[in-house]
Amino acid sequence: MSGATHVRYEILRTFRNRRALLVTLALPLVLYYSIAGGNRHATTAGISFPLYFMTGMAAYGAMWATVSTGGHLAIDRSRGWARQLRVTPLRPRTEMVAKVLAAYLVALPALALVFLAGATLGVSLGAAQWAEMTGLLLVGLVPFILMGLILGHLVPGDALVPAVGGLVVLFALFGGALGSFFNSGAMLAFVKLLPSFWLAQAGKAALLLGDWPTEGWAVVAAWTVVLVPLAMVAYQRDTARA
Repeated sequence: MSGATHVRYEILRTFRNRRALLVTLALPLVLYYSIAGGNRHATTAGISFPLYFMTGMAAYGAMWATVSTGGHLAIDRSRGWARQLRVTPLRPRTEMVAKVLAAYLVALPALALVFLAGATLGVSLGAAQWAEMTGLLLVGLVPFILMGLILGHLVPGDALVPAVGGLVVLFALFGGALGSFFNSGAMLAFVKLLPSFWLAQAGKAALLLGDWPTEGWAVVAAWTVVLVPLAMVAYQRDTARA
């Protein structure tokens, strides 16, 4: 099987898992309409609440999509598919590229649906603002794709769902995707070290056609630099165990 064939197969397999895909796409929508629907005329931090909460739900939905997609590696291991791949000439890099592409291709419709939900509650942005927000969100997802790969290689299949759910909820809570709980002091300094904080800030930066400050780029880059070798170690450990 060629690398291109494997990448195509991995993407198709991801989208054929309808149950997981439905949860991934529906969860942020349910949360968004449940909370923003009853507060569509309220304002937060000087902007309409539907717009403010839409940026957080976009970050939350994208985190869930990317981490859970990488976590499907645990299911592959439990079914023996990962072992079969390792006895083929397929290069590990090709397998990783397939997982990364699949993660992004699930994250994009998750983002699009949240954006459409925002539009139904009156959210209106310029094309440049939508593009800015989407671009920053896609960059900010890199550490979470790597986290998903690490979980997939290390966590048993029967523990995958609570592991993915717990990780995403913790990062969403502390990062501000579900609302800002820390606005000053030591806790604010702490949450600014999390990639989820800047993922949630991506939408807010785009509202002013701005960008992350240097600190935001540095945090996302630092997490990526740390997680890449950890993902490689997790892969090697998983391979040796198989």
